[in-house]
Amino acid sequence: MPTYRAPLRDFDFVLRDFLKIDTLRHLPGFEEVTPDLIAAVLEGGGKLCEDVLFPANAPGDAKGCTYANGTVTTPTGYKDAHRAFVAGGWNGLSFAPEYGGQGLPRVLAECFGEMSMSANLAYTTYPGLAAGAAEAISKHGSPEQKATYMPKLVAGEWGGTMNLTEPHCGTDLGLIRTKAEPQADGSYRITGTKIFISAGEHDLTANIIHLVLARIVGAPAGTRGISLFIVPKFLLDADGTPGRRNGVRCGSIEHKMGIKGSATCVMNYEDATGYLLGEKHKGMRAMFTMMNSARLAVGVQGLALSEIAYQNAAHYAKERRQGRALKGAAEPDHAADPIIVHPDVRRMLLTMRAFNEGARALAAWVGLNLDLAHKHPDPRARRDADDLVALLTPVIKAYFTDFGYECVNTGQQCFGGSGYIVETGMEQFVRDARISQIYEGANGIQALDLVGRKLPQGMGRLLRQFFHPVDRFIQANANDPALADYVRPLAKSFARLQQATAWIGEQGLRDPNQAGAAASDYLKLFALVAMAYIWAQMAEVANEKLANGADDKRFYQAKLATARFFMERLLPETSSLLSKLTSGAGNLMALDAADF
Repeated sequence: MPTYRAPLRDFDFVLRDFLKIDTLRHLPGFEEVTPDLIAAVLEGGGKLCEDVLFPANAPGDAKGCTYANGTVTTPTGYKDAHRAFVAGGWNGLSFAPEYGGQGLPRVLAECFGEMSMSANLAYTTYPGLAAGAAEAISKHGSPEQKATYMPKLVAGEWGGTMNLTEPHCGTDLGLIRTKAEPQADGSYRITGTKIFISAGEHDLTANIIHLVLARIVGAPAGTRGISLFIVPKFLLDADGTPGRRNGVRCGSIEHKMGIKGSATCVMNYEDATGYLLGEKHKGMRAMFTMMNSARLAVGVQGLALSEIAYQNAAHYAKERRQGRALKGAAEPDHAADPIIVHPDVRRMLLTMRAFNEGARALAAWVGLNLDLAHKHPDPRARRDADDLVALLTPVIKAYFTDFGYECVNTGQQCFGGSGYIVETGMEQFVRDARISQIYEGANGIQALDLVGRKLPQGMGRLLRQFFHPVDRFIQANANDPALADYVRPLAKSFARLQQATAWIGEQGLRDPNQAGAAASDYLKLFALVAMAYIWAQMAEVANEKLANGADDKRFYQAKLATARFFMERLLPETSSLLSKLTSGAGNLMALDAADF
């Protein structure tokens, strides 16, 4: 049977030692957020994940959701899990107290999110979408809409969704057909069908607040004519409580490869009452508030499942006895040695570990910048932080889910044939992880977003928020012998990234296919450099701790060893990625479509 333990020691290192999160106390509203408070919150969150969410994971996968006559029943254990989740205020961790939130930093919510998704990814889609809907309403809603919907969404008492995809269109949302007809009372009648709607119908909350993209009758074609609407499952009575049923029904649920406890619904809107959220014809702008937040969360899903896969693979490798160490019996008193003595098993485990710890720190750095973007008193500092988050969002979504899925598969491989058996839990992690590469914008789309939108935005303004600090770090530490094994590989890979960026800038202007052909390899190259930058900084911190006589020497020594593995075993791929992306589009476009 699989197990899960919240990686609290590593969170403490990332937040306290690496990010020095105590500096957040200078931001308005965070004056009382001490490292001890953060540690206590994470400890409580870890206990919830270990004792409540995780035990419901495997049974929820085995049973899945059931559908009958327009209603969805979630798996046994989900209602109890949700009651505990709501009672602890976990959905409102980083929301403002005026709406019932805890008012804690976003970076802390990101850390809790990793733990909860490791413990039970399918369940977390329900409160996660409620939080996403609350965020969109908080930024684009009227005062009345905020007062009406946000307290219940923040508390997790009401659910939320995002309704984009239709049967004939996914990424190309300009093709949507769902229509909105204005009514005399200022509301709209929403008619259409949406598919792949996570948490579209369930039995966990008293109401579900759907955010629906639709086109107002007579609006311009394409994305410029799309608006966003609030469409409650139950319309509200005068006292704000759910009343009569709205004209929205779940037509069916999908039978899926993974996340079986998460209801993926076909939603039918038949003259449903909806309320405009934000401005007319500006629905994409409002929806992207929710989508960008969701993309960061989905990226962390890749990390979360890689973490639980690593924990179980490492435990198995230390317990499973098979064969002898190549240099002779490591434990001659036993009939065989544990498989962790074998170099190839260690290669697999270290690959997972290096990804997990680097990705955790990178995600937390982005979470910290979200806090700076929202709270910093200096407008320029807020813009710079927001630029960095925007730049790294597609990188985290795509790389964390692509490489995270590789790591989950690697964890399964450590088990051999046992990893293919349900009881070990590994095959569920593989199935659950696969969707993260697809939803919230397939990873190829993320690569195109990075190359086509983020790189040229503001004449390279976003890019400077990453390139400049990396260059400063390299220059500041180039002559430090204690960091040479980390800074030199970073410098070489950063030079490759600069070369790739210049190549795309030149060739992409001449032929868009050149940029498109390079996009996925460029995103991975970018991600590896970002991870190397994070690992080099963590190595610097670990060196300082050891030099100052840290008590937990094994932890910091392991951090340095893992950093070295990343630099020597994973980062060299930047060389081949540069070669591939600069080979151009010709080798991809040479065949006629008929020849495929």
